[in-house]
Amino acid sequence: MHRFRLLFVSVLLCLCACNCTENGDSDKPEGPADETKDVTAYVTTADMKNLFRKSSFSFTDLNVLDSYNVRYDKTSLGKEIDGFGLAVTTATCYNLMRMSQDDRTAFLKEIFSPDEGLGSSLIRVSIGASDFCLHEEYTWCDKPGLENFAVHEEDKEYLFPILKEIYAINPDVKIIASPWSCPKWMKCQMPGGNDWDASKFNTPVTEEKDYDSWTGGRLKPSCYQAYAGYFVKWVQLMEGEGFDIHALTMQNEPLNPGNSMSLVMPWQDQKEFVKILGPAMEEAGLGDVQLLLYDHNFNYDNKSGQDNYPLNIYADPEAYRWSDGSAWHSYGGSVTELDEIQATYPEKSIYFTEASIGEWNYNFANCLINDFSTLFMGTLKRGGQGVTLWNMMLDDKNGPYSPQEGSCKSCYGAVTIDSSDYSTIVRNSHWYNVAHASAVVKPGARMMETSGYSFPSGFQCQMFLNPDGTIGVLMLNEKTSSQQIVFINDTFTVKYNVPAKSLVSLIWQE
Repeated sequence: MHRFRLLFVSVLLCLCACNCTENGDSDKPEGPADETKDVTAYVTTADMKNLFRKSSFSFTDLNVLDSYNVRYDKTSLGKEIDGFGLAVTTATCYNLMRMSQDDRTAFLKEIFSPDEGLGSSLIRVSIGASDFCLHEEYTWCDKPGLENFAVHEEDKEYLFPILKEIYAINPDVKIIASPWSCPKWMKCQMPGGNDWDASKFNTPVTEEKDYDSWTGGRLKPSCYQAYAGYFVKWVQLMEGEGFDIHALTMQNEPLNPGNSMSLVMPWQDQKEFVKILGPAMEEAGLGDVQLLLYDHNFNYDNKSGQDNYPLNIYADPEAYRWSDGSAWHSYGGSVTELDEIQATYPEKSIYFTEASIGEWNYNFANCLINDFSTLFMGTLKRGGQGVTLWNMMLDDKNGPYSPQEGSCKSCYGAVTIDSSDYSTIVRNSHWYNVAHASAVVKPGARMMETSGYSFPSGFQCQMFLNPDGTIGVLMLNEKTSSQQIVFINDTFTVKYNVPAKSLVSLIWQE
């Protein structure tokens, strides 16, 4: 971990990351890289000797005989990338609100400013509460009837002010939104009455017994229309506040009945619900908001009959029409699950929407390398258009989090803030993951095909053409030795020696 106080002489100085000393204090930040040089590089090494260190260097003369030459094709392009970012939970907003205004503004500029910071362009928010709410669980319509729909006070007090500050910094930020549960009055018991009986996930709801719990249960078929109206009202209100809702998922972790706030929504239910939600959104003039299926683990939580969740829904012609893509988490299974999804329906979008670090898995070096390999390069390689990771900021007690059973009390944020002063922060591995991607792969970028040098095992490289004509490069070296790489076009070369166990991002204008 890299600990230092939020001095923020300028946001740019913060981005020029510094070496850290043993006691956690930082050396004086480096000044800006030489703007007269052609290529800007950012490097983070697993040993923490380089933490998003910025440098610059010049093009070199063309040498077509170099054995490490990689050519890139600006005419062979993949899908547009929407961006990368973090979840803005109520807990994140609470911690940010405890900071001084100057520190908070500087921190948010560091992440979101396209000119002075990383230019992060994608965030995830919950529709209603999540397991990182402050007090009790809630939706925006806890009394029966959509006439009772209203912004909850917790979101009004914490979420809205932070989103307004983010949008003042970057008006082009896009939101992916997910509910942790429908309102309780829309819930019924699982068939057989046992949320953990996975065999009942495939059983249709035929008897709507009321279910007065935030945890588990199924959506009443008789409430499909009302729930679609709930989504419509939520999007209309958010966009009325100036927040761009890019995509919705219909249920966070639909195969997990055990979260502190959850709803079981097997693919059979979601297939029918999207047929109601899609037309409702279009009729309300919200047809440009993407509807993403699933939003859960690569292994379908090992629930029998739930394999190929999105494929089963796409197979229904009417559901296919209203489904824009799928969303994924990594708490189980392998990113290779996306191979079949992409191959079968390449026209549908793919987003990675959640992964967390925490007490159960955190090691800076391992998480830095493994998460970038799987969640970023693994998703992008398979046609993914964006990545969001879990909490942007939690405190040194892993919170605040819901006091209810089932909430994550051992999760870390991408950034940890010291609750004794709300000034001292620790940038964890997920901050560096998002930083490396956002710094050089801009919204609207498209992946380019490469040819020439065959990358060795343990080394990955992806190249992107940004809308402004710049070339962005993401490289991951998992090897214990450095890796030489040379990018060539018709007039010059870009040479770089990628350190062992490192992430490197490059960007240049041709």
